[in-house]
Amino acid sequence: MSAQLKVSVSSIYLENIKRRFILGIFFISLFGCLAALADFFLLGITAWKIGLLLFMLILTGIGITVGFHRYFAHKTFKSIPVIGIILAILGSMAGQGSVISWVSVHRCHHQYSDRPGDPHSPHLHGEGIGGRLKGLWYAHLGWLLDGELPNSLVFAKDLLQDPIYQKINRLYGIWIILGLILPAILGGIITWSWLGFLQGFIWGGMLRLFFSFNSGYIINSIGHVYGKSLFKNIDQSKNNIWLAILTLGEGWHNNHHAFPNSAKFGLKWWQIDPGYWVILTLQAIGLAWDVKHPSLEAIEFKKLNEISQ
Repeated sequence: MSAQLKVSVSSIYLENIKRRFILGIFFISLFGCLAALADFFLLGITAWKIGLLLFMLILTGIGITVGFHRYFAHKTFKSIPVIGIILAILGSMAGQGSVISWVSVHRCHHQYSDRPGDPHSPHLHGEGIGGRLKGLWYAHLGWLLDGELPNSLVFAKDLLQDPIYQKINRLYGIWIILGLILPAILGGIITWSWLGFLQGFIWGGMLRLFFSFNSGYIINSIGHVYGKSLFKNIDQSKNNIWLAILTLGEGWHNNHHAFPNSAKFGLKWWQIDPGYWVILTLQAIGLAWDVKHPSLEAIEFKKLNEISQ
């Protein structure tokens, strides 16, 4: 077998593994929705089930928006190593990919946003309703199944050179499992029963995985099609308050593309940004510093330009 054929076979093998892993997460989380629905009709809803679901959603959401996005991908603030480790693990539990892969994809997205080379743009798939629907599907999930992931040696070399994050990256599957088992244990402790263990697994684990898995990809799709633009960037990113609520501030996507190195996504007083609040809390207790955000002058200057450079 030639070296070229070996590389080709290896690439196909890895693509198949990636596809099966992603589909596995999707269907496990989808089954969690059905299981939660069945539990609701059979045994009813309780405050601890909703509380556990929200608790795990907030933890994994912080891992994505504060950790993967603002800390690792854009380096919008600095912190101590243990905070980086915690954020990397929490973000991995969300099911949106390993830390190095996520950062690599996101940096590539910014370099080619809504242009050829963007890993998940919804705007490169034809015109009309058919093209729009195809683009939304591709930006949400299709790119994970069909597209090639960006080269981490190019887009995430800094993380690849760090042995700690290399190890966290390799253990991605373990963090997914931890995100399912932890709420199960908490459910068992809360109710002191095996039924509570199972319900914790369903509500805080599988159902939470459905929301945390899809929350990032809904920014890729809906966040580049529907909403309003405060800034006329070279891409078609939008601000969407409903997405911002669901994703702890990620929905202010047009703001983010205008100022990608800003730790603050909600640039107006009414634009709620819980991810930034977490960073401010870390800063207040001395665990975050060099927190970046644009000045009022920079924001007003950007508004005056038809196309941001």
